[in-house]
Amino acid sequence: MRLTLIQGDITTQEVDAIVNAANSRMRGGGGVDGAIHAAGGRAILDDCVQRFPHGLPTGQAGWTTAGELPADWVIHVVGPNWNAGQRDPSLLAACYRNALAVADELSAQTMAIPAVSAGIYGWPLEDAARIAVETVRSTPSKVEEARFVLFSKEIHAAFEAAAAE
Repeated sequence: MRLTLIQGDITTQEVDAIVNAANSRMRGGGGVDGAIHAAGGRAILDDCVQRFPHGLPTGQAGWTTAGELPADWVIHVVGPNWNAGQRDPSLLAACYRNALAVADELSAQTMAIPAVSAGIYGWPLEDAARIAVETVRSTPSKVEEARFVLFSKEIHAAFEAAAAE
């Protein structure tokens, strides 16, 4: 698998699947989640309601339509909320492993991935980047390109440092 890092807007990526850092209710929210729902339109929320009537637990992943996004699917992962005391690194790693497993189920060859839990959920950035890069690199998958799409220069720099290790 080729791992790439770019600074940019995940909602504009032309990939098979876009990973969404969702909340456990699966009804949209702020940050990446809000941006994906806004850009993809109502179809994503409608699919979330139908496919996940009770939401998803932390660390799990599931897919929906991508609506109006330039992708085929959105793979929703529920990241751990550091600020709410969810500090088990295995939960964050599970998000990436489960996203790759769902991508394989969908036969997705390319995927765009945000920095899960590193924003509003408060996971320390360097640790979040290390867990993300190590997990994606070490998880067997048929995905050809895992593209981390990072919103700010600071997040991009942290992921570059993690990728260089």
